[in-house]
Amino acid sequence: MQSIARRTRQRGLSFLGLVFLAVVAVSVVAIGGQSVPIFIEYQAVIKAAKKAAREGATVPEVRAIFDRAATIDTITSIQGKDLEVTKHNERVQVAFSYSREIHLVGPAYLVYRFEKQTP
Repeated sequence: MQSIARRTRQRGLSFLGLVFLAVVAVSVVAIGGQSVPIFIEYQAVIKAAKKAAREGATVPEVRAIFDRAATIDTITSIQGKDLEVTKHNERVQVAFSYSREIHLVGPAYLVYRFEKQTP
């Protein structure tokens, strides 16, 4: 009788909890969907910078090689003129720095900042 008299407490997800989880899930998918192409482009920039450093001997050559690779890989965030080209121990080094933004809501943005230097 005592077990019948005791009220069992329900466990589970309330409607508001479900709505909250749905909003969080949609936000994560939306931001992730916009972030993936940015990171794919970043990998293409690294690849193009390494190729330019390996094949170019002068600053104009390095920038031209990078611009050709950027055209092929549709890199739009950075151009050859934005590269910092230096020579260290007779090796050409290429450094770059750029940022990309994702508009979230109203005045809120998510900013990705990328910096890299070839070895």
